[in-house]
Amino acid sequence: MFDAALVKKDCIEWIRKFFEENGPGCNAVVGISGGKDSSIVAALCVEALGKERVIGVLMPNGVQVDIDMAQLLVNHLGIKHYVINVKDAVDGVKNSLPFEASAQTLTNIPPRIRMTTLYAVAQSHNGRVANTCNLSEDWVGYSTRYGDQAGDFSPCSFLTVDEMKQIGRLCGLPDVLIDKVPIDGLCGKTDEDNLGFTYAVLDRYIRTGEIDDENIKKNIDDRHRRNLFKLSYMPCFHTEKYFE
Repeated sequence: MFDAALVKKDCIEWIRKFFEENGPGCNAVVGISGGKDSSIVAALCVEALGKERVIGVLMPNGVQVDIDMAQLLVNHLGIKHYVINVKDAVDGVKNSLPFEASAQTLTNIPPRIRMTTLYAVAQSHNGRVANTCNLSEDWVGYSTRYGDQAGDFSPCSFLTVDEMKQIGRLCGLPDVLIDKVPIDGLCGKTDEDNLGFTYAVLDRYIRTGEIDDENIKKNIDDRHRRNLFKLSYMPCFHTEKYFE
């Protein structure tokens, strides 16, 4: 059984050690989307460093329909935050391309602009940028290289969606943030619509190797194989010992 309390405690200690070794006195800078991953990473950083050393950055691309969830999170944690609209920067890049960009190119520009924005905040506020990805997303390449997959430290990239939710509840986050249906914020579809399978199915396959549908197994295996090049991680909190 996954011991969420033990993993949470160890992860908080890992964050503290990372900052002691890589930026004593620095702030954690977290891009806040309003989803569970950024909410949980921000909460862990608050417990590790104190709320005065965590800065949330909300980055709508024009109008963000669920930005109230991001506001709920920063208010709940009581952390300093900035709202930086990236629409002009995103449009500037898109409009300057001297060719017809592919749909995937256009989808990936906003998260890469957002990462540039996070580093602008970090460099001006003595900060280190948090990666907020989880293992389930990374396993099938559902993240943007040099976008949301970038960062200086990664507390949760070896935790599945289900494990993240368990830790989020221990952090005392509002249920609406933990249970919010995950959407990519880019094309308007849910993660599971885009992937073609649920995170519950994926998490079970990752942890046990068990899966009931051979077509879904092939889909997951193909995605994992195609995206292995993305999995060269920054400093991460590792969880292998909890599953031995």
